[in-house]
Amino acid sequence: MSVEKEPGAGRGSTLTRQGSIRRTSLLDAAEVVLVAKGADASLRAIAGEAGVRVGHLQHYFPTRADLIKAVLERALDRSLERLAETTGLRMVRDDPSAIGTPEGPANPDEVVAVVLAEQEDPQLVRLYVEVWALAARDGEIATVVREFYRKYVAHVEAFVQQGRPDWPGEFCRARAETFVALVEGAALMRSGIAGSRSAAMDAQLVQFAVRLLRD
Repeated sequence: MSVEKEPGAGRGSTLTRQGSIRRTSLLDAAEVVLVAKGADASLRAIAGEAGVRVGHLQHYFPTRADLIKAVLERALDRSLERLAETTGLRMVRDDPSAIGTPEGPANPDEVVAVVLAEQEDPQLVRLYVEVWALAARDGEIATVVREFYRKYVAHVEAFVQQGRPDWPGEFCRARAETFVALVEGAALMRSGIAGSRSAAMDAQLVQFAVRLLRD
């Protein structure tokens, strides 16, 4: 793949862009294979989907756990971008304290709407389900998944604290953990994997999710 140089850009920046493009294509391939093959999503299968040698894949992601970590981080970055676009809420993946909006705390109703809208994507839900299954079998991947959810909870906790500075820190964290557990569990039902979705369930889900963030 050729990459055009930007005016004034040197070889170093061109190589950086090339590396970024290649990394993105590898993550795209990983998502496809994880959804299609689950536990059989080997590095060899992912390299084949990307049309590269296994050694090339391992140059970017030495182990399957490294690759899944990058897949989850990209998924979280995309979620944060959607929140920013819809609600104005700015978040930095590795710095929950950076949370904020130009106008003050974001509306919890809008935040919940964005989070639940992601469950309308069956491929995304299936991706998470397959990663959960892998984590149940592989200790290294389980460590990666726990770290992902630690960051997820930390972001929700920061949001709760911003909206309710009168609440104790431990209480905010408990609310955040409950919110994440509720929303993630709901994905299985709302996607049809573990049950059937209904308007009544959705209404209750939204009500309780919003209450966890502000009431």
